[in-house]
Amino acid sequence: MASVLDSIDEFLSRCQQSGDDAYAALRSVLDRLDDPATRVRARVFLDDIKRRFPTKDDCDRCFSSYHFRIDDIFLDQYEGYHGRKKLSSMVIPSIFIPEDWSFTFFEGLNRHPDSIFKDQTVAELGCGNGWISIAIADKWLPFKVYGLDINPRAVKISWINLYLNALDEKGQPILDSENRTLLDRVEFHESDLLAYCRDNDIQIERIVGCIPQILNPNPDAMSKMITENASEEFLHSLSNYCALQGFVEDQFGLGLIARAVEEGISVIKSTGIMIFNMGGRPGQAVCKRLFERRGFRITKLWQTKILQAADTDISALVEIEKNSPHRFEFFMGLSGDQPICARTAWAYGKAGGRISHALSVYSCQLRQPNQVKTIFDFLKTGFQEISGSLDLSFQDDSVADEKISFLAYLASTFKENAYFPYEPPAGSLRFRSLIAGFMKKYHHIPLNSGNVVVFPSRAVAIENALRLFSPRLAIVDEHLTRHLPRQWLTSLNIETGIDRATDDVRTVIEAPSQSDLMIELIKKLKPQVVVTGMAHFEAVTSSAFVQLLDVTREIGSRLFIDISDHFELSSLPSSNGVLKYLAANSLPSHAAILCGLVKNQVYMDLEVAFVISEEEPILKALSKTVELLEGNTAPISQYYYGCLFHELLSFQLPDRHLPAQRKCDKSASSTDIIGFSSSAISVLNNAELSIDQIENSYLIHMDVDQSFLPTPFPVKAAIFESFSRQNMSESEIDITTSIKQFVKTTYGFPFGLEFDYEGWGGWNLEGVLSRLYLSSSSFSVCLLGELSSMMLTGALKFGFLALNQLPLIDLFHSFSGLSRPHSTVKYAIKKLLGLREKKSEEMWGAVTRQIKDLRSRSRRLEETLESCGWDVLEPHAGFSMVAKPTLYLNKTTRLKNAIDYEVKLDDSNIRGAILKATGLCINSSSWTGIPGYCRFTIALEESEFQKALDCIAEFKRIVRL
Repeated sequence: MASVLDSIDEFLSRCQQSGDDAYAALRSVLDRLDDPATRVRARVFLDDIKRRFPTKDDCDRCFSSYHFRIDDIFLDQYEGYHGRKKLSSMVIPSIFIPEDWSFTFFEGLNRHPDSIFKDQTVAELGCGNGWISIAIADKWLPFKVYGLDINPRAVKISWINLYLNALDEKGQPILDSENRTLLDRVEFHESDLLAYCRDNDIQIERIVGCIPQILNPNPDAMSKMITENASEEFLHSLSNYCALQGFVEDQFGLGLIARAVEEGISVIKSTGIMIFNMGGRPGQAVCKRLFERRGFRITKLWQTKILQAADTDISALVEIEKNSPHRFEFFMGLSGDQPICARTAWAYGKAGGRISHALSVYSCQLRQPNQVKTIFDFLKTGFQEISGSLDLSFQDDSVADEKISFLAYLASTFKENAYFPYEPPAGSLRFRSLIAGFMKKYHHIPLNSGNVVVFPSRAVAIENALRLFSPRLAIVDEHLTRHLPRQWLTSLNIETGIDRATDDVRTVIEAPSQSDLMIELIKKLKPQVVVTGMAHFEAVTSSAFVQLLDVTREIGSRLFIDISDHFELSSLPSSNGVLKYLAANSLPSHAAILCGLVKNQVYMDLEVAFVISEEEPILKALSKTVELLEGNTAPISQYYYGCLFHELLSFQLPDRHLPAQRKCDKSASSTDIIGFSSSAISVLNNAELSIDQIENSYLIHMDVDQSFLPTPFPVKAAIFESFSRQNMSESEIDITTSIKQFVKTTYGFPFGLEFDYEGWGGWNLEGVLSRLYLSSSSFSVCLLGELSSMMLTGALKFGFLALNQLPLIDLFHSFSGLSRPHSTVKYAIKKLLGLREKKSEEMWGAVTRQIKDLRSRSRRLEETLESCGWDVLEPHAGFSMVAKPTLYLNKTTRLKNAIDYEVKLDDSNIRGAILKATGLCINSSSWTGIPGYCRFTIALEESEFQKALDCIAEFKRIVRL
């Protein structure tokens, strides 16, 4: 070996003195080497270098000014052979020299069974001089090892080392047990972490890395261009330090590893394993969390202590400690067992002491690979800054399964859909189908989506049902009354002779859920509506439910049976007497099933409820109450529980069992049971609600008071972050201050989506209200607002009520039935309000774009309507416009494409005519309250809006005037 080093020193001297061709000079020197075997091997790898770098400049850059050193690294030989194998390893000053870090790393690799690398595709990050990549290939016979390094000189030295170890003394390839050589198994490439694999679409089964973990004391230096001509000092710094990477782990010097892990998620196969060296300076908990919050299960393969490299500057860690409560973890020497902080370690080292730190080797595997890949693929599309909020670390695998699956679905939805599509008031068709599918698969009840209506909570469902029927007397399970209006629970109007002329008179009696006591009350009080659950010991069999059905049928009472406490979203749900009954019998017309979904393990108090009935009028009426009372269930909540249902149905084969054969219901006729109240009938008949989707038809909804414009980037980010977080503090979800600030700043400026406010001074309620206060000391004001439109999101429902008098505030808090937003909603809305208040460029840019879009839409619609005979009231804000069908009024017409449809058009029936002729849904004057004027919503997705314009023009062509 001395002869090699002496010869290279001679070569360097000759190059400096004569400027000869570096390749030729080195070849002539190595030809005179004392060791024939080394000489032959040198010639072979030099010939290959000549082929790879054919020009003189390439060769000069490859060899000139290099200071070579060749070491012998001894590795464990294969199982069953108790000797040692020598690996030749050439190094130069600009690359990382093998030391305790890399030797400990290889020891960690050795802790895995031999099969971990056999026939696998492996990538080594930060390969240095390539010895670990070569050793993996030599010992474990992988299919391919890609040694990757950002240092271009390291890559060339790695190729040289590969040839040093791949050829025998005669320059012939050394064959392994599979008749392959190291040259077949190993490649080296210049790459910033896994860029080479990403760019070449290479999927990896094993990723290993021993990469820098200390922040560069001069981060600006790390931003220089990395070239062959970079200084030895700069290239060596790539091996020792890492620059800021834009990850929360940067503060611990772990940013480069964090980026490597996230890049690895995108290229590693589903069964892949990552193995990393982790210096214990930040503390073991921090090191573990880096992997766990990204969805990995980890195993610590090996841990030891090593002396801190003398040339590593830890002053950056001292600065971090100065500005944060975190303390790094060092030790005094190798025998010290009490950790010391970075500042103490720095001082001890400056005084001549040797400091050490723990060094661990972690093996990591994704717990749900496909879903985690989906999540990180979404984050890469511009949402990187919220990745710091992502937390996929769980003690309980079942919790992990729920949350990771939902986040993956949410990520896919946000990535694939620009906006939230229209869903009927009864609930998402997909979600209702999943509920029905679960009932069919797990409880053998032949339901379909039409048997299900979705509500935000079971409290809302109960109140809507009671308002729909307006019973003189209702008996409600005491556990289900706490959200009902107080006056219903205090009324004593229970005489049986009272006429139902006054529908507003409702009396609710609380009752225990135990069935025998409930039945006794029903027999005595003869209520018109009963809402009850069942005790746990009674829910196992169907006998208690049958008794409730019989007694309510006898007295003509509506029965809503609550199964929330006994309904399990599980692949092995426990016995449920109500559902067992429904598997054998159809649901009687006077009964309905109520279920509140609250038993999730991830997002506490996130509720969705549903009602099941086999009576079509009841289902239609309940779905209308949802729309009338603006009680639609937020899409995101339905997405979450939909994911749980989907997971339980996705693995089952469809239509494997014959449909259940059930007994027909022999319930009392409808005249014997309380019907809808007269006030409810009046409202349902006169209210103009959105048109239900007709089977095998396609409708364009300009009759829905919602926005279907693209969901802006900040909104998606806020929603996704709210569901990604764990352990949110109260201050993070306390939105009171944000609402106050919003109210304060809004009413001096245009707000919402006003697109035509030039010349208008904007809202200035303060002056007006102050004058009203002076005129009447008893004057009070309530400000009711809804933020979903202002925040440009159709996914979240959020409103507020601002009060200015203490008695009103106390009264407001007495209404326990008011819906309380979930913590995720409050977090997201607070974040969006904060962006609005700060006039965030992204948020205001999104608002500006939508205002511009709405202005354009209003003009396009105005032009189309006027050209088709409508008189338009020009809008200045919002999502809709109104217009009068002047050309069509009082004219009898027959639609060309509707058989036997002749009608005299007016402002009320023109809605139905347009629907029949074109499939376009609008609102008539019944909805607007403006005689003669219809309404058109303009906040549609662009292609839908264009189709709507085409329908308006088509209607004019179809109508025979």
